[in-house]
Amino acid sequence: MYPAPIEQYSRPSTLEELYSLLNSNEEDILVLAGGQSAMQAVKSRILRPAHVIDLQALSELKFVKAEKGLLTVGAMTRYVDIVSSDSIPLELIALKDAASRVGDRQVRNRGTLGGSLCWNYSAACTPAAVLALDGAMNLISPDGSTRQVAADDFFLGPLETARKEFEILLSVDFKLTDSKSGSAYKKWGLVTDALPVIGIAACLHFSNMDCCDYARITLTGLSGAQRCLGAEASLVSTSANTEQITEAMMIACSEISTYTDSIATEDYRYQLIKTIGLEVIETAKKRAFSLA
Repeated sequence: MYPAPIEQYSRPSTLEELYSLLNSNEEDILVLAGGQSAMQAVKSRILRPAHVIDLQALSELKFVKAEKGLLTVGAMTRYVDIVSSDSIPLELIALKDAASRVGDRQVRNRGTLGGSLCWNYSAACTPAAVLALDGAMNLISPDGSTRQVAADDFFLGPLETARKEFEILLSVDFKLTDSKSGSAYKKWGLVTDALPVIGIAACLHFSNMDCCDYARITLTGLSGAQRCLGAEASLVSTSANTEQITEAMMIACSEISTYTDSIATEDYRYQLIKTIGLEVIETAKKRAFSLA
C-alpha cells in the first residue's frame, strides 16, 4: 500500500524554525524523528499527515553528556550513538543494553531515543530501560514553555504518553548517584533482531554487598513499559541473592497478566519473565560492584 498524498515536507535545522512551523495552526502534522515506526503507519495509511516535519537536521538535540550529577541524552540521539558513547556510566548501562538490542543495524543507525519514547510501542526496548532508570523527559511547547515529566508519569500505555499535542521532547535526564549502583536490560525475541516477546530492565542501588537499598524492575513486550512494584519492594533490604531474586520474579509474575498467541503461550511468557529477570538482576548487581 502506498501512503496518502503528503502536501508538505519540512526539515527545520533549528528549534526556532521548528516552533515557527508548529505555530502555523495547521492540522494533520506529523513530527518525524527517526521514522522507523511512524513511516510504517504512514505507508499503511493508519496515519495520513498533510505535513511532515522531519527533525533529523536538529543537531542541537543530538548529544550525550554527563555533568552536574546528571546524564542527559538529546531526543534525536540515534541508538548507534548511545551504544558508542563513553559518557554513559555503568549504573546507567541498561540504556546502552536496550539501544544495542533495538531492531537491526539499519534501524539502530536511523532510529532515535526520543522517537521510541514518544511512540511508546508495546514491545519497545528503550521505554522499559528509561523507566527502570527513572528518567525524566524534558518537553517544550511551541510557545516556549517547558516542563519535565518523570518516566513514571510519561508512559501511559501502548502508543500513549503524557506528551501534549505539538510538544517536543528535547532530552531525557538521568540522575547519577554516588552509591554502588548497577543496571541491565535483556530481551528475548523469536530472532535476534525481532521485537521482544519479553524484555526486562533493572536498576539496583546497594549500601554494601549484603543490602540493596533501591530497586526498579520494568518489563516490556506485553502492554508497554511497566514496573513490577511488588518485585521491587521484595528486594529492598535484602542481599539480592539468587533465591531472593527468584522469589521477586515469582512476585512479578503474580502482578502481571500474560497471554497466548501465535508467538508464545501464556505459561512460556511467565517462564521468560522468571528466567530473564533472574539474569538481568544478577547482572545489575555484578555491575554495581564492578564484577561484570
